[in-house]
Amino acid sequence: MNYPDSHAVPDFASLLRHEGRAFVLLGAGDGMGRQTAHALGQCGARVLCVDHDLSLAEVVAREVGGIPMAADVTQRADMQRVFATAEAEFGERFAGVVDIVGMATTAPLAEMDDAAWTAQFDIVLRHAYLALQLGGQALAKRGVGSLTFVGSISGEVSVANQAAYGTAKAALHHLVRCAAHELGPSGVRVNAVAPGVVDTDMAAMLVAQGERLTRQWPVPRFGATADIADVVEFLAGPQSSWLTGQILVVDGGARLVSSTDLVEAAAQ
Repeated sequence: MNYPDSHAVPDFASLLRHEGRAFVLLGAGDGMGRQTAHALGQCGARVLCVDHDLSLAEVVAREVGGIPMAADVTQRADMQRVFATAEAEFGERFAGVVDIVGMATTAPLAEMDDAAWTAQFDIVLRHAYLALQLGGQALAKRGVGSLTFVGSISGEVSVANQAAYGTAKAALHHLVRCAAHELGPSGVRVNAVAPGVVDTDMAAMLVAQGERLTRQWPVPRFGATADIADVVEFLAGPQSSWLTGQILVVDGGARLVSSTDLVEAAAQ
């Protein structure tokens, strides 16, 4: 029988594996970072586990058979050291960068001072810029690779008391798109995950709202850190080889219904 599709069928199962690949994971020490280290490691990747706290990096690295490293990812010298280590340890196996780093400053815009505004942008954007510039160059030399970032639903919709955080995350989302455009011809893909409300210490105020917040969502529960790690691993690997410049919202469908509940809960 002659089928209309005459293209060869790939080995789809092999696209689920990362043997022979290695990744730099920024913010590996806790939460989404730790889960992502496990996701990559269980799929066969070697992971350089980078965190500002060496003890946390060491714990995660032991769990996944990775390499621990301490660094301030907002500082160029430290990031140069990170990528020099990756190239020395991994060589041609160096396949990608995953950047989990970020923290929200929650306050009304009128109450933000200059220092808090600048600090919010540094912790959301500066390390991403350095990862794209330094990590992107290292991957472009090999003609293949991926950079995957964690954005936020706050960069897509207005959330009360998160003007600075949301604006910084929106800038990160656009930086991802611009970098994908620039790095694409070199064979390097750039994407981001934009989580909704995930059960972490940072989202404790929202998680405390419980069913009141989630009852109208299509998937009526808060996200788990593993839910984000699973999508990050997908974007980092060969399954997503035709995806770049994308901001993939992972929120249980909350935004399909309305952002009203999220905004009201955040304001309380």
